Amino acid sequence: MNADGWELIVAGCLGILVGAFAVAAYWLSQRQLHGIPEQPAPELDDGLVRMLAVLRSAAVVLDESDRVVRASAPAYALGLVRDGVVVPAAIRDLIAGVRRDGVIRDEELEVPRGPLGGGTLLVQVRVAQVTPGHLVVLAEDQTQARRLEAIRRDFVVNISHELKTPVGALTLLAETVQDAADDPEAVRRFAGRMQTEAVRLSALVHEIIELSRLQVAGALTELAAVDVDTVLAEAVDRARTTADGKNVRLSVGGQKGVTVFGQHDLLVTAVRNLVDNAVAYSGEASHVGVGVRLVGDIVEIAVVDEGIGISAADQERVFERFYRVDPARSRETGGTGLGLSIVKHVAADHGGDVTVWSQPGRGSTFTLRLPRAASPAAPAEAPAPAASTEGAHVHRNAS
Repeated sequence: MNADGWELIVAGCLGILVGAFAVAAYWLSQRQLHGIPEQPAPELDDGLVRMLAVLRSAAVVLDESDRVVRASAPAYALGLVRDGVVVPAAIRDLIAGVRRDGVIRDEELEVPRGPLGGGTLLVQVRVAQVTPGHLVVLAEDQTQARRLEAIRRDFVVNISHELKTPVGALTLLAETVQDAADDPEAVRRFAGRMQTEAVRLSALVHEIIELSRLQVAGALTELAAVDVDTVLAEAVDRARTTADGKNVRLSVGGQKGVTVFGQHDLLVTAVRNLVDNAVAYSGEASHVGVGVRLVGDIVEIAVVDEGIGISAADQERVFERFYRVDPARSRETGGTGLGLSIVKHVAADHGGDVTVWSQPGRGSTFTLRLPRAASPAAPAEAPAPAASTEGAHVHRNAS
């Protein structure tokens, strides 16, 4: 190709470029002349973003393709959002419904707690369209609230049932005594049974009041340094009459001179309930040991028995109110089913917890763990072994 041909090609390319720039300039001038706005990528309104940031609910914003544009920390914590999408199928169904007709959806849903296991969450979900292309999903976790509601309902039902039993027995026995007025021996026998039911009713009412008081926020109003030795001595002394009736030997041992912060009376109640429980489920002429040891800054008070033991399934529920491993045995011993629940609440109010180790036929170990109230000037003390059980099984720590 000669030089003239190359010049024609170059001139043609330059003409095309100039024409393209001229067209672009023309459209730009027309857009500015008529005030036509640019079309940037859709973004969330600042006010909406700020509003979502202050919500305690899990909040998720979706784009037109239902991809997550923004999600709050609770949305991730509850497992509602993962890998940029809303996970629970039930919530996705609500989203699809809003996409179809634009009507706000508000439902209570049960959704999986995570990708594994059978755990579920109860969430109140609200889905609404906030811009032509964006949906917002708000989810409020109702799991704990519903659980507390169920616990309160069951508590009222259980109280009604538990109170009805001794009250009904007293009414029936009173009628029987009235009918047997001419038989002194029958009157004495039925009067003794009335006294037993009255004591049981009194204990039940007392423990219901005690448990209700413990469940009130700030139950501990007067904190002081409490000597654990004194607590154990008083608790064991209160349980000694019942233990002597079954020929159950009580012993106390372990670390001496330990103190915790709390209320003396509540701690005595907690330890006494553990000892009473151990005695009630122990056989004749057996042994219950109470021991104290230090594990770092934690005081462990262990109550070890040689009783019938507790199955693994029952261990998960023994601290529930009114739950009894053996209802028939509890009726015989006058148990109310509230003792271990009271222990759990006392431990929690003192910043501690209570655990259980047990095997059927090998006895049980209940361990009350509390923070130690150490004096700054006191030297560090070496941990001491738990109370000797003298023939009982070796101390088993449930922690």
